[in-house]
Amino acid sequence: MCHAYTRFVDHVHLFVRADPNASPSYIANQFKGFTSRVLRDEFSHLRSRLPTLWSRSYFVSSVGNVSAVTIQRYIETQWERPWRKRVAS
Repeated sequence: MCHAYTRFVDHVHLFVRADPNASPSYIANQFKGFTSRVLRDEFSHLRSRLPTLWSRSYFVSSVGNVSAVTIQRYIETQWERPWRKRVAS
């Protein structure tokens, strides 16, 4: 179950709750495979222009003692942080 996500030009952040028996690599591969199929079905030009939509790499981390609400808030508001804002000249 995906609780929060952000997308960027070259990567995505997902906050998921998963079956403890499912390995992180299985979850990442399921996500990548599903989204690749959906995107290639919707945007047929992707089939011929890109050999693959996703790289084989991924990063996984557990949240430890941080609440799910805290992680979700972080993901959803990360571009609102003062050091991320551009200063107008």
